[in-house]
Amino acid sequence: MDDAWSFWVDYRGHAGFEVRKRYANESKCDKRVTSCRYVCAKEGCRARDRRDHVTKNPRAETRTCCPVRMGITLDRVTGNYEVFDLILEHNHVLHLPQTFHLMTSQRKISEVQAFEIETADDSGIWPKAAHELASRQVGGPMNLSYTCRDQKNYLQGRRQRELAYGQAGSMLKYFQDKIYKNHSFHYALQLDVEEHMTNIFWADAKMIIDYAHFGDVVTFNTTFGTNE
Repeated sequence: MDDAWSFWVDYRGHAGFEVRKRYANESKCDKRVTSCRYVCAKEGCRARDRRDHVTKNPRAETRTCCPVRMGITLDRVTGNYEVFDLILEHNHVLHLPQTFHLMTSQRKISEVQAFEIETADDSGIWPKAAHELASRQVGGPMNLSYTCRDQKNYLQGRRQRELAYGQAGSMLKYFQDKIYKNHSFHYALQLDVEEHMTNIFWADAKMIIDYAHFGDVVTFNTTFGTNE
C-alpha cells in the first residue's frame, strides 16, 4: 500500500509530486489498515532549526503548507477502500516530466550502476567526475536515475558497511557495547575529504571527570612507527 502511493501524477497527467503518509490506523484484530491519509510531501511547515543562526548554509525550505490530501477508509462490508476526503489543488509548482528523475521516489541506483560506482571509486576517480561520466554515457543527467549526492551517499554507506569487518569494525562494536552498558560513554569519528577514517575520540564517565579536574587529554598517533 505504501509503494503504490509513493509517487503521484496529477489529474492532468503531465506533472507529478511526492507523497507522504500522514497516518494509518490498523485493526487490532487482523492488523489490516482501516483508514489512512496521504498528503503532498510539501504539506505543513518545518519547525525552526535551532542551528540556522550558527551555520553558513541553512537547510533549504521544502514545505509550503500544501493542502493536497487524500483520505481512505476501509468498507468492512465489501472489503474495498473508499476515498472519503480529497483535495487536488497544490500551492506550489509541480514536477514536470523533465524533472521526474529528481524526485526522491524516482531516484535509485541499480546493481549495474552500483558496480560501476564502486569500480570508479576503487580506481581513484572522484565521485563528481564518475557521475559526469555516467551521465555522458546515458545522454545527459536527465537520463540518469540518481544524483551526485545519491552517489556520495551510496559510497559512504559502502564504507560504513566495510567497517563492519576487521579491526575498525571490532573497535566500533566495542564502542557500541560500551554505550549500551553506560550511556555516559561517548565517541566520535572524523573523516577526510574521501570519507576515510582519520581521527577517533572516545571518553567514558571516569575520563570526563578526570578532564574536569586535570584538563588533560591522551592521544594515540598511529603513524609513530612509520613517521620518523
